[in-house]
Amino acid sequence: MTLLYYFAKMNENFLDKKLQERKQQNAFRKLTLNENKIDFCSNDYLGIEKNNLLTLENNYFSTGSTGSRLLAGNYKLIEEVEQQIANFHKSEAALIFNSGYDANIGLLSSVPQKGDTVIYDSLAHASIRDGIRLSFAQSFSFLHNDTQDLEKKLQHATSNVFVVTESVFSMDGDFCPLQEIVVLCKTYNANLIVDEAHATGVVGEKGEGLVQLLQLQNKIFARVHTFGKACGCHGAVVLGSVTLKNYLINFSRSFIYTTALPPHAVAVIKKSYELFPAMQPERKHLQQLIQQFQSAPINYVKLISQTPIQVVIIKGNEEARSLAKKLQENNLDVRAILYPTVPKGKERLRIVLHAFNTINEVDTLITILKS
Repeated sequence: MTLLYYFAKMNENFLDKKLQERKQQNAFRKLTLNENKIDFCSNDYLGIEKNNLLTLENNYFSTGSTGSRLLAGNYKLIEEVEQQIANFHKSEAALIFNSGYDANIGLLSSVPQKGDTVIYDSLAHASIRDGIRLSFAQSFSFLHNDTQDLEKKLQHATSNVFVVTESVFSMDGDFCPLQEIVVLCKTYNANLIVDEAHATGVVGEKGEGLVQLLQLQNKIFARVHTFGKACGCHGAVVLGSVTLKNYLINFSRSFIYTTALPPHAVAVIKKSYELFPAMQPERKHLQQLIQQFQSAPINYVKLISQTPIQVVIIKGNEEARSLAKKLQENNLDVRAILYPTVPKGKERLRIVLHAFNTINEVDTLITILKS
């Protein structure tokens, strides 16, 4: 061992200490491969990625954008696709970001100002929380989907007020009470931001999302749709007014200070938006699988969900991991979600249903959860 390597290892003791704490909590994470198991894990809800539906016929698109959008990285195709997405989602304007994380960080860190108030659902995604943390606004959570608690928080909010929720929650698979939240935001003059990541492509006749399903698009300050789930590709978009788009171009750091998505990636997004609106048979089959799983008795607590995200509560990290391992040994790719990703006592199996899963595969899953 060289002296330099020795001192480098010495200086990493503080990292090892935190890793050991995770291991003692049975919460240590590591990367794994799916090893061709039956997919009950990925967010490829419609099977667009699995079935390789986004292959470009004329694959001449550049794989690099060569710079940020404000420098060399802007080009005609990305502006055309932003307009295409804005039209589909009935929005005045759209701005593409490199990922859903970047979109939430960029939106929530730049729009709320010092003295403003952000009120967010207690189960909001980490990217929402991180974006809020980076802003100078004061922030408060409200109890999950609890509109009474939300109203209590709104009564004490100051300056510009922002309410942030997800339309479909990534770890529980439930819908937010969007209509009630819209009414409260109107009553208290609050700006509503809705993350539609897990509704895109799945919720609505054409996969437009919950906001449009309920015809509330004109009552929402900003929407975030991501492409890495049902759309089968990568990236995200923030929908809103032209004023909001111009503001983000000028003040959103995760938009300004990053290389733009390359034309090849944007061409794939374009093709996905041409494809998934017509996938009604896939959405219908998904609903059949959802009802099959929801109606089946099992030996564990099962959350109510009308979305592809189905949740079985298994208290304790060790217990959740053990049941996930049993399913994986039966060739079913089901993953445990552990504390601290979810609250202690709410550890779970996060089971994701897909349009390519069969009734027999879901039957096998249910049988094991009954045993």
